[in-house]
Amino acid sequence: MPSRVISPTGQQAIGDVIDEAAELLLAARRPLVYIATELSCESQRMTIALADILGAALDSITTATIAESILAAQRRGRVTATLGEIRNRADAVVFWGVDPAERYPRYTSRYAPQPSGLHVPRGRADRQVIAVDIGRDCAPADADARVSFAPDEEVAALALARAGVIGVVVAGGERDSLGMRAARLVDLLRNARYVAVVADGEPAAGRDPRRGEALLLFVEALNVSSRGALSTLRGGGNRSGAESVMTWQTGFPMAVDFVLGAPSYRPDRPAAALLEDREVDVAVVVGSPRSVPPPVARGLANGVTCIAIGPYASQSPYPVTLAVDTGIAGIHEQGTAVRMDEVPLPLRPALETPRDTLGVLGALTTAIALRTPRAGVVARV
Repeated sequence: MPSRVISPTGQQAIGDVIDEAAELLLAARRPLVYIATELSCESQRMTIALADILGAALDSITTATIAESILAAQRRGRVTATLGEIRNRADAVVFWGVDPAERYPRYTSRYAPQPSGLHVPRGRADRQVIAVDIGRDCAPADADARVSFAPDEEVAALALARAGVIGVVVAGGERDSLGMRAARLVDLLRNARYVAVVADGEPAAGRDPRRGEALLLFVEALNVSSRGALSTLRGGGNRSGAESVMTWQTGFPMAVDFVLGAPSYRPDRPAAALLEDREVDVAVVVGSPRSVPPPVARGLANGVTCIAIGPYASQSPYPVTLAVDTGIAGIHEQGTAVRMDEVPLPLRPALETPRDTLGVLGALTTAIALRTPRAGVVARV
């Protein structure tokens, strides 16, 4: 249990806890600020301001889930679309190794393939649904056509399908079976006007890390003769918001370091690596500790003084010195969240909480700023 817990409904004075947290952070040799889930964009922005004023390393759960795809998009570019555009235009939907019914039950009824759209007025009747199974990761059972690949064939299958789309013939040999299945996928898409490729942005462990880049290149090739877009399914808790806000505030979507006084991009040194190498002595985890990936949680339990702020902070699976329980964005706290297609949405809470995350972060950042003011930071806070 944490040495001190402030619950969202408790009557304890939070001022003493804020002062204690500020002293711990100011005395830190190498602080880390980590963004977890269940936060509004406003709370995420204040968390970044906290890292800035501390000169701390800043990271989020993005580096443990979708980092490879983000880096691939930075190298190659990305062809995507809003969920509304997919609903109104996609006449072919490829579910690539994912069944939305398992984790995103309203995707098929709200976006594709069921609802009618501007260019698909009959909804499901105007859409061709293609299921691509990747090992045990199966696509919807009610698809019109199905193609299967083994996990170790996925990247090669995408490369062969891309070659087929742009008209390049690849000789077979030992790839004859794989090539035939990839060619069948290309044939199924040949007459489509708008193809939406739906893929899991945070697949289970064991998938080839190159799959993100291969998917981007395949969807890009679809635009040679028709229109194609990649719809990436994400986990909840405003994960897309963390990347958007971090890019807005620092110029980078993840793994940022303020140690030099200005943000620098360190995707090769995420939080898990810093913790594994014992560089961090004090860490602030903002958001739900339940979402912290195991490598980071193990590092936090390895002699790091940890301060937890957010929903269920006192239930952290790693040792916590101070914990301040707050409300959940969208349930107790208002603000903004970013949908997985990067569309911002307002949060309208149904319940009230006497202690919100943004207020706690603001008080902590102000307490640190008053002790060590830095030009340009206090004004932004």
